[in-house]
Amino acid sequence: MENKRKVVSIISCLAFVMLLAGCTTSANHSSTDENGTKIRKVKVAFDQSSKPISYIDENGNPTGYDVEVMKLVDKLLPEYEFEYVGTTSDDLLLGVEQGKFQVGVKNAFWTEERTKKFIYPKEFLGLSSTGLVLKKENKEIKSLEDFASAGYTLAPIAANNAQYTVIDEYNQSHPDNKIKLKAGETFSVDVVQWVNEGRVDGGVMIEGPFKKQVEEKNGPYHHLVNDVVYNEFAVIKTWPLFNKKEQKFADAYDQAIKQLQEKKETNELSKKFYGRDLFEVLDQAKK
Repeated sequence: MENKRKVVSIISCLAFVMLLAGCTTSANHSSTDENGTKIRKVKVAFDQSSKPISYIDENGNPTGYDVEVMKLVDKLLPEYEFEYVGTTSDDLLLGVEQGKFQVGVKNAFWTEERTKKFIYPKEFLGLSSTGLVLKKENKEIKSLEDFASAGYTLAPIAANNAQYTVIDEYNQSHPDNKIKLKAGETFSVDVVQWVNEGRVDGGVMIEGPFKKQVEEKNGPYHHLVNDVVYNEFAVIKTWPLFNKKEQKFADAYDQAIKQLQEKKETNELSKKFYGRDLFEVLDQAKK
């Protein structure tokens, strides 16, 4: 009986030690290099299904414009080590807000509402071409003003999607020529399909995904390449979203991204992933 008690006691002690070790490991987000420099490990969340902005390639590696820029930022910050975590857009927002991730990239636009939940750094990450997807017979619609004047219907956009804010801000500044804006139940709808089926007259979409879905030969909607068009109406700055407690990290990012922009490295990545240098129209970009 005494031996049994000893065995139980030993097992309990071992379990407690392992528990402490596990807690220490999960809480330890830093290490040191060969020079004794302290390195902090941070989690960078990215929307894993938003090609060419951020996605997982055929080899299982994170890539895309947003991700590759952050990889270059990482190289300029020896005191940090970035760990990339692929997830959904909704989980990214919630995870960064709660501190599960220190920063997230998802082609994020600036919105007043998000400034209450996240740190927006001083320097933007990239630029995004935003446009209207329309049937080819409506290709003369070149702007939001044109779309509103025609009385066309727009594909629903979730209220927490920054694209909703873009249209809402247009409506606020054009009270006599508003677009019929409907809040969707999901973060995004299949805009190309909705337009092609005639469920709506048009929808807001980012140029990169449109090219991947429609213009590329292996795109799921390439068979519609002669039936739908993409008409750009704005170029909008995009931002990484930092957790509210990560001001020091955001400041370090600012210093690094400025160097990359000065060296035109972001321009090169724009051409690689978007097929055009969006920085050439930076003077036209919003926020």
